[in-house]
Amino acid sequence: MSSHKPSVQSKKRLKNIHRNVWILGLVSLFTDFGTKAIQSILPLFLVSVLGANVSIIGLIEGIAESTASILKLFSGALSDYWGRRKELAILGYGLSTAIIPLFALANSPLWVLVARFGDRLGKGIRVAPRNALVADVTPIEQRGAAYGLRQTLDTIGAFSGPLVATIILLISGQNFRLVFWVALVSGIISVCLLVKGIRETPSSKEKRSKLIQWDTFQQLGRNYWVLVLAATLFNLGHFSDAFLLLKAQHIGIANAWIPLSMIVMNFSYMLSAYPLGLLSDRMGRKQLLVVAFWLFSLVYLGFAWVQQPQQIWGLFALYGVYLGMSQGILLALVADVTPSELRGTGFGVINLVIGIILLPANLLAGFVWETANPQIPFLLGSFLAILASFILLLGVRQRNMIP
Repeated sequence: MSSHKPSVQSKKRLKNIHRNVWILGLVSLFTDFGTKAIQSILPLFLVSVLGANVSIIGLIEGIAESTASILKLFSGALSDYWGRRKELAILGYGLSTAIIPLFALANSPLWVLVARFGDRLGKGIRVAPRNALVADVTPIEQRGAAYGLRQTLDTIGAFSGPLVATIILLISGQNFRLVFWVALVSGIISVCLLVKGIRETPSSKEKRSKLIQWDTFQQLGRNYWVLVLAATLFNLGHFSDAFLLLKAQHIGIANAWIPLSMIVMNFSYMLSAYPLGLLSDRMGRKQLLVVAFWLFSLVYLGFAWVQQPQQIWGLFALYGVYLGMSQGILLALVADVTPSELRGTGFGVINLVIGIILLPANLLAGFVWETANPQIPFLLGSFLAILASFILLLGVRQRNMIP
């Protein structure tokens, strides 16, 4: 009886999660199918087909993530003011889908830069309104589960995208461009789901804030800004996953099999995101996020010293557990410490800051990799994760979370 009861309660919690969360999860599933299929082969495409070096990859990833990040602030703030988050989400997902053909047609790294910039521009527009849509329909005692569910569905796409990319490369003689066209179909499906499936909630239409003013930032509160500080420091050492794929290539894994590392990572991410989100509703999100930072630190130490191909699969699996323990829980924690009328702004600010810091993080990683030693970026990331965990542990107070 006792072993059966938690399962029944878990199913009941799933049934109680709002329809919008399920639809947004499916939208993320199809979007991430295409995005991760592209990302799993993009470093190899740049190096093997277009002749780029590692520094160029660091530049492309840094610019793509950072230059577009300013929109994450303004799209979130605009969704608070306008009260129509769905339209902004459609614009963001639509732009990321429309830009995919540029990957397939690229004949120089510049084309890839433009395509990555457009893709991240779309993400910059959609992320804050989408995350606020989840919080708008979810009570505080279910937020970990809701964000965990959306992350799990997202990760099913992130898991299957590289798997399909691997199959395509194996049966097509490493036809990278065919993968990009398949990703386009998946993106179109995600936009259609979003347009037809999401219903704007009364709370997001009626509770409107002013456009960004100085006192808006003050209203976000101390807990929020400590969380932003910890996330900023952590992400200074958290560079693009492209470097993890290059590390796999560096130790001798063949190009056609490298997307499998993303499959391993996203499979463990998929399995862990919802259960750990559910656990955060019961035992507290801050503690789990601190443990996630410690796990990340250990995984990056592993990437720094790994030498055998068989060892790297375990590191990718543990990296997926870190993602399951951190991504949805961080979003739920932001929602917990942010006033409901400023949720879009809150998500936008933290995404903006993280996005901006990713430019120096990726440039530094690429430069050090090329000029010194591929181990150093991973060692720096491991150290910064520990530092960020203590800021989070000592600085964020979990009393008086905002419903």
